[in-house]
Amino acid sequence: MAHGKVTITVDEYSSNPTQAFTHYNINQSRFQPPHVHMVDPIPYDTPKPAGHTRFVCVSDTHSRTDGIQMPYGDVLLHMGDFTELGLPSEVKKFNDWLGGLPYEFKVVIAGNHELTFDKDFMSELVKQDYYRFPSVSKLKPEDFDNVQSLLTNCVYLQDSDVTIKGFRIYGAPWTPWFNGWGFNLPRGQSLLDKWNLVPEGIDILMTHGPPLGFRDWVPKELQRVGCVELLNTVQKRVRPKLHAFGGIHEGTENHFQGPGWLMIEGFTSDLPNFLTENLPIYYILVVRG
Repeated sequence: MAHGKVTITVDEYSSNPTQAFTHYNINQSRFQPPHVHMVDPIPYDTPKPAGHTRFVCVSDTHSRTDGIQMPYGDVLLHMGDFTELGLPSEVKKFNDWLGGLPYEFKVVIAGNHELTFDKDFMSELVKQDYYRFPSVSKLKPEDFDNVQSLLTNCVYLQDSDVTIKGFRIYGAPWTPWFNGWGFNLPRGQSLLDKWNLVPEGIDILMTHGPPLGFRDWVPKELQRVGCVELLNTVQKRVRPKLHAFGGIHEGTENHFQGPGWLMIEGFTSDLPNFLTENLPIYYILVVRG
């Protein structure tokens, strides 16, 4: 059941995000202002105005954090896929990396690669005759039952929220089904049930996957893969000040949703060659107005 006066239902184009994008782009212009604010990059060393909080947002580091030069900021937001498979050794390495970063606060959500964080996924994996993920399948339940506890250097959110420096932040890992990874759900009601858990009144929404129309274009397939129900939830019901997300490596447009009182800086760092796509790191200045 959705919170508040606005109730989101399954979209008629839910199962075809490319068609949904065409329809809503032509008929409602939902991917342009005032529905979304798009910003131009500014230099990473731009002084922070007084009274601002600087959020550094990153996603999809996939256990390849060695050598990454992280920018100055107050709060780090990591939108998931911080490991390759969610192995405890990978989680520990990521936690150690977090411990060496100077941010006052660090907030993390899981992505589809954090397999061990998805208990339903793991329970089904061990039942399979053919193990697609042999290194994960070999784990004993006691190895991953409480894998989140390994993240001692951050706040981990999973369908939950935290208030930091006066900003209420909610995080969720769910994405539309994609090749049977973790936290995958069918489009439509299953995903909408998760988005209906997002409370109104939050300032920042963290999701691993994008909403329809933003950084979700897959050129090789000539299609959009963002979540229609997430788009509707963000724009029509929750309306956070900022929606930060990752997940689709091919989508490199610098778009952020957030009506109201925010300033956003975007920057693409020079990361190791393990990534064949651009991985943006964003610096975000948020002002309460």
